[in-house]
Amino acid sequence: MIILPAIDIKDGNCVRLKKGDFHTVEKVAESPFITAKAFAQAGASHLHMVDLDGAKDAKMSNRDLFVEMAKQTNLKIELGGGIRTMEAVEYYLSHGIHRVILGSAAVKDPDFLKMAVKEYQQHIIVGIDARDGQVATEGWLDTTQINYIDFAKQMEQMGVKQIIFTDIAKDGMLTGPNLDQLKAISQAVSCDITASGGICNLEDIKSLKRIGMYGAICGKSLYQGSLDLKQAISIAEGESIC
Repeated sequence: MIILPAIDIKDGNCVRLKKGDFHTVEKVAESPFITAKAFAQAGASHLHMVDLDGAKDAKMSNRDLFVEMAKQTNLKIELGGGIRTMEAVEYYLSHGIHRVILGSAAVKDPDFLKMAVKEYQQHIIVGIDARDGQVATEGWLDTTQINYIDFAKQMEQMGVKQIIFTDIAKDGMLTGPNLDQLKAISQAVSCDITASGGICNLEDIKSLKRIGMYGAICGKSLYQGSLDLKQAISIAEGESIC
């Protein structure tokens, strides 16, 4: 299992939210670049980044920062937030970003998703963010009537190989991931599933590894100190847990 430390960007700052609520924004580090280097020193090989301004405004709001991050680190960066066109996908992938995450666009523009998967299948991740089991879009401001399992099956049929699943109610709350929903989506599709939202401690990492997650995104737990990144990576990369 891969551990992906998270850096969310708003107005150029490294921040965290609770349940995706922009009114709860809290700056958690002085510099995203120093933070990323600290993650790398702890043994991280991947980095999960989100353009919160982009997610809200549907554009590449902090584009230059992400490109500079790719230049300054050797981390494999997966990036989401505001990526709604093939031009945006191509720009990021040609400027050092390892994978791009399509969320709202995957729901609202299936033709775009098909094109992106056809051109860059291994570099496309679909983010499925759910509120009470229903898919949410537009920086989690809108909730659809689409069930997250049904949507995951649609994504699989379209050739998507990787999915990040977030239970919005868990995000930033440090109450543990939604293991039931993660297990259900993992059993419903053959895609690699990365868990996001609620991860608090090493026991959560063990639980996610036990149910066969491909990856685990850790944010607030790292900033507040309830999870040690080095130990988490050691557990994730170690032998299977019975």
